[in-house]
Amino acid sequence: METLRTPRLLLRPFTRDDLDELAAILADAEVMRFSLLAPRSLEETRVALERILSSYEKEGFGLCAVIHEEEAKLIGYCGFVVRRIDGEREIELGCGLARAYWGKGLGTEAARAFRDYGFAVLGFRRLICIVDPRNIASIRVAENLGMSYEKESDFRGAPLQIYGLTRRG
Repeated sequence: METLRTPRLLLRPFTRDDLDELAAILADAEVMRFSLLAPRSLEETRVALERILSSYEKEGFGLCAVIHEEEAKLIGYCGFVVRRIDGEREIELGCGLARAYWGKGLGTEAARAFRDYGFAVLGFRRLICIVDPRNIASIRVAENLGMSYEKESDFRGAPLQIYGLTRRG
């Protein structure tokens, strides 16, 4: 994975040194509210981080650290995860930010950079977002990326909405 830059963010591959900052974000119940996962312990975050690091080698992509450039601080994650939706292999573009950074357009800014990178550099033909229908902010991010509601699907035992975007050309 390459490092990407936006006007306010540095988007870079995670390292093991990011564990404590990532764990603090994933331990927040409000951040995890729509993720189908309980707040994560340090050990659970360590396991998740190892999965992310292995995805770089296995898939050539994965979730990345979102760094607020002005503050030089890790504020979340954004990037790609392989998912099985209704028996089909899909690439999810996922993003999560620390609560203090909500409502500032940073999620859309990061996700837009990954959308463009996924289509132009990684050659993805299609991307999806998996969204809890109560998560209005994530629905707005998906729509800001040009994604459209496609269907409801059972994901991890919960009815979630799938938004999708297929590359043109």
